[in-house]
Amino acid sequence: MKSILPVLGFVFTAALGHAQVPAPQTLDAGSAPFRRVATFPVFQNTSVAIDTVAEIVSATDDGMTLVYTDGVAQKLGFVDISNPAAPQPAGAIDLPGEPTSVTVRGPHALVCVNSSANFINTSGELLVVDIATQTILTSIPLGGQPDAIALSPDKRYAAVAIENERDEDAGDGYPPQAPAGFLQIIDCVGAPTAWTTRPVSLIGIPTLYPTDPEPEFVDINARNIAVVTMQENNHVALVNLVTGQVIGGFSCGAIDLDLIDATEDDLINQVESLKGVPREPDAVAWTSTTTFVTANEGDLDGGSRGFTTWRVGGAPLFDTGNTLEHHITRVGHYPESRSENKGNEAEGVDYGQFGSERFFFIASERSNTVSVYQIPGNGPAAEASPILRQVLSTGVGPEGVLAIPSRNLLVVAAEEDNRGDKIRSSLTIFERSQSGNYPTIVSANRANGTPIPWSALSGLDVSPNNADQLFTVHDSYYRQSRFFTISAASSPMTVRSETVLVDATGQLKSALDALKASLPSTAIADFDVDAIVESDGTVNLDLEGITALADGTLWVVSEGKGNLASGVSDPNDRPFESPNMALHLDASGLILDAVLLPQSVIENQLRFGFEGCAVQDGALFVVFQREWKKAGDQAGLVRVGRYDPTTQAWSFAHYPIDTPTSPNGGWVGLSDLVALGNGQFAVVERDDQGGTDAMIKRIYTFDVTGVAFVDETQVANFAVLTKTLKIDLLAAGVYAPFGCAIPEKIEGLTVLPNGTALIVNDNDGVDDNNGETLMVQLPGLF
Repeated sequence: MKSILPVLGFVFTAALGHAQVPAPQTLDAGSAPFRRVATFPVFQNTSVAIDTVAEIVSATDDGMTLVYTDGVAQKLGFVDISNPAAPQPAGAIDLPGEPTSVTVRGPHALVCVNSSANFINTSGELLVVDIATQTILTSIPLGGQPDAIALSPDKRYAAVAIENERDEDAGDGYPPQAPAGFLQIIDCVGAPTAWTTRPVSLIGIPTLYPTDPEPEFVDINARNIAVVTMQENNHVALVNLVTGQVIGGFSCGAIDLDLIDATEDDLINQVESLKGVPREPDAVAWTSTTTFVTANEGDLDGGSRGFTTWRVGGAPLFDTGNTLEHHITRVGHYPESRSENKGNEAEGVDYGQFGSERFFFIASERSNTVSVYQIPGNGPAAEASPILRQVLSTGVGPEGVLAIPSRNLLVVAAEEDNRGDKIRSSLTIFERSQSGNYPTIVSANRANGTPIPWSALSGLDVSPNNADQLFTVHDSYYRQSRFFTISAASSPMTVRSETVLVDATGQLKSALDALKASLPSTAIADFDVDAIVESDGTVNLDLEGITALADGTLWVVSEGKGNLASGVSDPNDRPFESPNMALHLDASGLILDAVLLPQSVIENQLRFGFEGCAVQDGALFVVFQREWKKAGDQAGLVRVGRYDPTTQAWSFAHYPIDTPTSPNGGWVGLSDLVALGNGQFAVVERDDQGGTDAMIKRIYTFDVTGVAFVDETQVANFAVLTKTLKIDLLAAGVYAPFGCAIPEKIEGLTVLPNGTALIVNDNDGVDDNNGETLMVQLPGLF
């Protein structure tokens, strides 16, 4: 089926019968998926009020205790995972510097600590920690700034990549910069106090900057051969740990990338190419004694947006090319804000054999995902044909990846931590299972074979003509506002088509031009109509709600941007850029009508306006997100607007919102709205907190039967609606089966004809957000 291109050609419809949609939860026989069972915020080992980090993670031999590095707090943390679905804090100890890596050898944790004074005067030590008593037994000087550590399978050797990293602010930030890095071998013979070290020079091994190797990561195979990546040099070296000799190495070369997004323009459009991109590998893991896999993060001029599997002689067996970018886009995790950099930025990797099945796991730092690949057998042919099984969601900034096959577990450490942005550093625990729990939404393909990009979902509705078809919209994170159709009958649910809104007949532009002409010029310096309605007719809005009608048309609402009300007391005061809008669309995305609020209301606009919408008895109802106190609303009361398309008149009532209760402060407001019939509505009410700070994620109902909605001149007499709690999502534990941190923005709600409610969260376009989108089903709620 070809793309449908009516009215200026802005509708893209995927072929429903031929879309190449992976089924991450349906694996080959004998290959069980991984299911997230817990997310452990590492501040639980310290304090909720301080920044903490989990960067690299290891585990005790029995797999019951995790050990992780916290470089921000300069601590080594411990977590009890005897019950992996309920991890428990097990303490953290202070270290004399920044820990950069850790591995476990029997009863001891081997921790690399950076004690460098600066980039020139580098130093570091290997601390040997007794895990049972959480005490430091001894310290071994490393002779430079350590980055990564690996332990040989026979536990005879440890190897540390002494990076002596470059100063990115020195000169042009490029190598060479002294001192040169090297590999440090630790001979683990006898008691830790008797262990000795042997440095291995890597000078002259890489060809780009032979005097400045900068080793980044290391792994050791069963033959005691270490593979060492030199990221900035785009090179790997092979070192025999027994003899301490470099026995091989090669340049990792470059690849051409096609059908990717290489432009940060607030659109995900995978139609571009990059030629000759150096791989510049970061993490590396052996997959056999003669093959290994590199995560090609990039650093200087590279980053091939994926991974490569290699023979020891330097021949690439497999490279992802553009496929990892596409897989991540398909599950809604593509980081558009990194398009001009390194895209998903594959950084971490680990390998594990679970029974007879062989997997490796690729952590992508910017998409906040871990991709599960299976090697389908043994030998070079299998290594050259890894099969994607799943793309799973992690915390923000996944760094350390740890497979624990003995317990059927996978653990990912994510290092970003910012309580103000609702991000907490975490350890995510996955368990092999007979059923997966992520993703909940995937997408079909565009006409060019790339996945339909979707993210930042807000409003949600079900088609009145087809209970298996949902409609949703994205918010202002992306340009060219559009709605999506989702097949609710598939599992995961599938984005089948995208339809770009078009103001082909000038309905919206005329309304905005008229408004601009009526407002004082001093108040609208940032109100740019041409930025809202572009010359090609596409529009850039903040769509927050959508409702579908039986005649095939739709209403969408866009939240206004900025404040117009005088004397606004707002610590985040924003200039007025756009009003709140309700748009009537046909099925092709053509704007049939553009409805603004009365001017007297617009002149008192505060940000946090239109959120959800619904149609009942021919009238359009709209909920505002928060109070407009300067417009006459009382504290704790938000507006519900009613628009009569026949009389073109607005009238209002008030809805009482809950009081914020989060220990992190914040506000409470409304999100989506659903018409239930007979005057009844359901609404999402939520606070602006996530994770353990989230306190209010609820669905309420209210009835407008007999309620007198009045115009804005009677704001003091607005009727106050009576609300009834339908479900407290947190108390009901609806997110517990996902093993996730509680998402902040529960923004979409609809109710299927069978009474099942669906809720979906906004992932903020994977910007200061882990990017996961959870379409949660609540059977029998209505």
